[in-house]
Amino acid sequence: MPYRLRRLFRSKKQQTHSIADQKNRTPLETSLKENLKEFKKRTGNSSDVVIRTLTTGGMQWEAAVVYIDGIVDNLSIDEFLLEPLLQLQVPASPVQQQDVPEFIAEQVIALGGIDPVSDWETLFEAVTIGRAVLFIDGAAKALSASTIGGERRAVEEPPTEISIRGPREGFTESIRTNTAMVRRRIKNPNLRVKTMKIGRQTKTNVEIMYLEGIADNKVVEEVRRRLKQIDMGSILDSGYIEELIEDQPSSPFPTIHFTERPDSAAGNILEGRVAVFVDGSPFILHMPAVFIQFFQSVDDYYSRSFIASSLRMLRIMVFLISLYAPATYVAATTFHQEMIPTQLLIVLSAQREAVPFPAVIEAFIMETTFEILREAGIRMPKAVGQTVSIVGALVIGQSAVQAGIVSPAMVIIVAITAIASFTTPSYSMAVAARMIRFILMVIAASFGFYGLILSFIVITAHLCGLRSFGVPYMAPLAPFIRADFEDSVIRLPWWEAKERPRLISGQNSVRQGENLKPEAPGTQSIRKQRKNTGELDED
Repeated sequence: MPYRLRRLFRSKKQQTHSIADQKNRTPLETSLKENLKEFKKRTGNSSDVVIRTLTTGGMQWEAAVVYIDGIVDNLSIDEFLLEPLLQLQVPASPVQQQDVPEFIAEQVIALGGIDPVSDWETLFEAVTIGRAVLFIDGAAKALSASTIGGERRAVEEPPTEISIRGPREGFTESIRTNTAMVRRRIKNPNLRVKTMKIGRQTKTNVEIMYLEGIADNKVVEEVRRRLKQIDMGSILDSGYIEELIEDQPSSPFPTIHFTERPDSAAGNILEGRVAVFVDGSPFILHMPAVFIQFFQSVDDYYSRSFIASSLRMLRIMVFLISLYAPATYVAATTFHQEMIPTQLLIVLSAQREAVPFPAVIEAFIMETTFEILREAGIRMPKAVGQTVSIVGALVIGQSAVQAGIVSPAMVIIVAITAIASFTTPSYSMAVAARMIRFILMVIAASFGFYGLILSFIVITAHLCGLRSFGVPYMAPLAPFIRADFEDSVIRLPWWEAKERPRLISGQNSVRQGENLKPEAPGTQSIRKQRKNTGELDED
């Protein structure tokens, strides 16, 4: 179902839940004893919930600090929260009981991000993300302090996007670590980060990052609106968000790009795209996305333009091979033998003489077998996964040929197809090709090359009809935008890439200034300079 229709069905339901949530908020009590009793009741006396009661120094105020062990920074709680409260001196001027939280927040607690809390719903939202909450007897208001911590995965090289020359760091499951890595690359005050919570049960932090003045305001508002209309119980990964906000979820082709590399995220933001970070996920989303973007690698921007352009064209060609190679073999051997050279046709006929199945069944057997081996290699431990995949492919392929189930030519075709599918940088685009490949084999077995030509036209029309947040999916090919070819199928040298994609960056398409090409001095100029400095003697 297109996104517009899904949005209409969800809008009224979301407004109803939003109004109900505001009305159902339960205020805190003034009694510390009653608040702690209610807190224990709501948490069910969980073993990882810590409640530290204390009496402040000086004024002898009764208080309690509550937090969840394992997701807080214990050192910050001890040094900057508990210790100042226990060593509190008598203030110079008397403090009213209802003003105690403000006094402690301003003059006692040595932590940043102190927020007042007046209801239980807000309190548990703070506690469950790693903040410590301070109850004070006699005040119907608590204080939430920023003590988020706990064990996190260190920054490592991303396993899904290997770079030969680029940086060796990738995103982690911490949303603040991820946004900080992008901040280090884009030192611009116009870099905006907007936060919202999605998921009734998980209350997952989701952040939108974009560069104001470059990103299209309409796209930013559309992204924000689609995120606000999500009404789910849980959001555990960015994959949830991707499926809920993309324009055509029924299409096999991805319309939202994702990455786990900070340099790739920064590059897309600088082009005018919007990035979506999800707490707990190392993959961030980029939108809008275009078809050619899924064949671009980060190494393209760290290599010379000629090499990068050649590799991009190679990836596109190999993608077509991975898509059509088995179907082409099936069509040629089934309907169009006259198109095969005579000597090759004789060899293929001799190989297929003992095979009891038609070519399409051969293709399905080998393709299905390889998909099983690929999935087994991914799910198994790394130490044995690759070995099982390689040995399994060799043993099964050789045994199938010797048993007369498939022909050697089919094994070669499937092997070339499998290797070609690994050259696509985007996993989601490679998966789309794997799905469509089986459909094309059925079409080739039924209609031959005529069916393949018709399928190519249908796929092309489908791609031209896709949109990603209002941007044509096949841009700059359809519609044809000559200026955007600076970084599409080919990548021009940096001194030639003077504009951003016009359909992406709606406000400011100028990437850089003029005359960026370095002018190297000629041989005569160098010789003259050396003569003037005395480094070269006159003849």
